[in-house]
Amino acid sequence: MYQAVIGLEVHLQLNTRTKMFSACAADYFGHEPNSFTDPLTMGLPGTLPVINRRAVELALMFGLALNCEVEGFTQFHRKNYFYPDAPKNYQISQYDRPIARHGFLMVGGERVGIRRAHLEDDAGKLIHPMYAPYSLLDLNRAGMPLIEMVTEPDIRSPEQAREFLNLVRAIAQALGVSDANPEEGKMRCDVNVSLHRPGEPWGTKVEVKNLNSFKSVGRSLEYEIARQTRVLQDGGRVTQDTMGWDEGGGRTFVMRTKEGEADYRYFPEPDLPPLNITREWVERVRARMGELPAQKRARFVAAGIKDADAETLSLSVSHSRFLDDAMTTGADAQKLANWLLGDVSGWLAARDLELSASALTPANLAALVKLIDAGTISGRIAKDLLPEVMAGVAPERLVNERGLAVVTDTDAIEAAVEKIMAASPEVVERVRGGNAKAVNALFGPIMKELGGKAQPELVRDVLLRKLSENQAPA
Repeated sequence: MYQAVIGLEVHLQLNTRTKMFSACAADYFGHEPNSFTDPLTMGLPGTLPVINRRAVELALMFGLALNCEVEGFTQFHRKNYFYPDAPKNYQISQYDRPIARHGFLMVGGERVGIRRAHLEDDAGKLIHPMYAPYSLLDLNRAGMPLIEMVTEPDIRSPEQAREFLNLVRAIAQALGVSDANPEEGKMRCDVNVSLHRPGEPWGTKVEVKNLNSFKSVGRSLEYEIARQTRVLQDGGRVTQDTMGWDEGGGRTFVMRTKEGEADYRYFPEPDLPPLNITREWVERVRARMGELPAQKRARFVAAGIKDADAETLSLSVSHSRFLDDAMTTGADAQKLANWLLGDVSGWLAARDLELSASALTPANLAALVKLIDAGTISGRIAKDLLPEVMAGVAPERLVNERGLAVVTDTDAIEAAVEKIMAASPEVVERVRGGNAKAVNALFGPIMKELGGKAQPELVRDVLLRKLSENQAPA
């Protein structure tokens, strides 16, 4: 039986107004190709880089959130390689003095070590038109500030890898470090995976590059683990290759033989001075950090939300902010969480929408929960109202306009019970004869007679009382 050893390299595009080493605007997404460039981005001779202070501070904040040690002295290096999307023929990155190192995150009770986190600039984007004998180059992304985080090989399954990435994204979004949106290329991942038998040395690792969704990360790891297992079971040898991922075909493919550090010929960037990061600077950045997912989770649990629900909500910036606003109304926290994670999420998923794309407000969801708790409407009526509440209509207005308030008049309930009992004498006799389950055959029609607008518990109490009345003694 082989065990997987997995490490991740995660690239996050930082939320800055300008690029990493130039004044070129960074808000390029959705614009015409090559419309966000400047001489430095295009690698023109004579251009000089200038470090983006905001990018450095975001990297410091992210490193602190990863429980990393922040380096007091850090510097940039040139990583040399020749590829069309790198017009300078090198990338400005960090080599032996990254901005942060030796951190960790807890994932499902397991510690995943963070080897390092460093700053670098992004490459451009190659576009390969279908069947065309050429490729196109878009330099809008070139020069964008990235933080690359490298984990220790502490991950043991594709599912754990996905959980880790969910946590990293939640941290980045909570702090405003990055939008961390894989669909926009603002969070990308490379995976390293090898196999070994327990107690034996680790095997040869294979890297799978440029995975732009958590689903792709999971599927590529599952495929690569299965592929390497077949190779080893057949007596073969796994080679240290760099692989690509074919999403449509669901398979990895060899891109090139894996490079080593020597192939990149790292040397200090001569046009940038080293950075001296003082303890005072670090503490100023720390003071601006917002609430992290782990802290949010603990706060939700203290408010009465189940731990599993609190964890799920804490990983979503939109859901957790929505919940916080709804809780200020005094509505029950767990019931709000149930609606958010249940019916609301189901409604959104069926329409492929995000919470922010709906017109649902925290006040309206809280009002819906309060109407149920007050006994004004039943849970079933609340579910029927949800589509309109999701469209922004206040639930109180719907209840008042349609006369949906729950029937609490015991005379009306008794009349409905007596009517159904009179229409179903055989069922009544079965219940009185000891068949307790037959009560349900009466309960449903009674609720229908009342238009579903009565508290089920109250209806059941009245029904059981009526069934026990006028019953001949045994």
